[in-house]
Amino acid sequence: MGASDPNAYAGARYPPGEVNTEASPNAADRVASFRSPELQAIFGVTLMAVLGVASIAPALPRIAETLGVSAGQVGLLVTAFTFPGVILTTFAGILADRYGRLRIMIPGLILFAVAGAACVFATSLPVLIALRVVQGIGASPIGSINVTLIGDLFTGRQRTAAMGFNASVLSIGTAAYPAVGGALAMFAWSAPFALALLAIPVAILAVRRLHAAPQGNKTDLGDYFAGLWEIVRRREVLALFFASTAIFILLYGAYITFLPFLMAGRFGSSPLGIGLLMAGLSISTATTSVNLGRLAGWLGLRRLMRLGFVVFAAGLALIPLAPMVWALAVPAVLLGFAFATTIPVVQVLLSAVAPDDRRGAVMSLNGTVLRLGQTLGPPVMALVHRVTGIDGVFYGGAVFALFLAATMWFTVRK
Repeated sequence: MGASDPNAYAGARYPPGEVNTEASPNAADRVASFRSPELQAIFGVTLMAVLGVASIAPALPRIAETLGVSAGQVGLLVTAFTFPGVILTTFAGILADRYGRLRIMIPGLILFAVAGAACVFATSLPVLIALRVVQGIGASPIGSINVTLIGDLFTGRQRTAAMGFNASVLSIGTAAYPAVGGALAMFAWSAPFALALLAIPVAILAVRRLHAAPQGNKTDLGDYFAGLWEIVRRREVLALFFASTAIFILLYGAYITFLPFLMAGRFGSSPLGIGLLMAGLSISTATTSVNLGRLAGWLGLRRLMRLGFVVFAAGLALIPLAPMVWALAVPAVLLGFAFATTIPVVQVLLSAVAPDDRRGAVMSLNGTVLRLGQTLGPPVMALVHRVTGIDGVFYGGAVFALFLAATMWFTVRK
């Protein structure tokens, strides 16, 4: 199918005039580059989307110790942040289609910053959880509208390259934030939450540079939802949504939540040491993502995604086998490659099937199921941990990743 054709998906039923073709002028001529002013603004939004969890992950053991709570209880700080997105992200995408991307994204960035900074002053777990819920409400539109904007502003190979660059920047953030958050947590357990204030200058940059973003298209609601249903009911689209959920169950449940406890319990690692080791995944993801367009040209997007799940399984299975702390760098690199060849590819494939005036909803639906994975990951893996121990978290994740590779083989083939 042609990624530049707004009606290029099976079952398209609306006339050409119904698609908001003027929402992204010159998209076919726009070149994806780190120097692109539009992409630089989107990169800033992407960095905020990942900040909410990555910056506090190394501090979780210290937060648990300071507040006198268990590992499972402190994991609620991740769940409280991601859960609002499960409910609100799709709604935000629909509003972005009808009223414009920036009118929804900018208020989200501001709320994210204010609620996140307020967490610094929390003195109990219930208050901290409540503030994380509010911060998660602000974050709900951020992580889906950023990739929606890439689909709006770029087409074809440039879209794939832009998604890869965006994933690379996201990975730079996830590499830097654990190290920065871990260092801040050495001074005060609540200090990493102050990083949320960075969303204020990002909002200003987005207002100044994203003028070409679609301004909204208030078509008849019945026609809008009928067309949206024709897209999301396809087997391939449903499989891609499932893949997004599963990827983040593995990433947030096994890697982000339980790797810090494995390192602290088995090797006596400090928050800073945990953050530095976890940065290995992000560095590997960034390196792979920059070359996503080239890798996709060699293997094809779907084959590359299936390979990514196999590597996911290998990386998770190696974690419990590490004889020393720095041996964990090997699975971190493998998992970085796996992440770079799965979630950005899912985003490219979904962006290609959605016309401009429904892309916000499709990508936000993906954001919703992605956040579902983030939300389910910690409690699901906490249950696995309770039954099998910490090694079982990673071995179970490896088996699940192989199941995903097989599922993608049978459902996402054309």
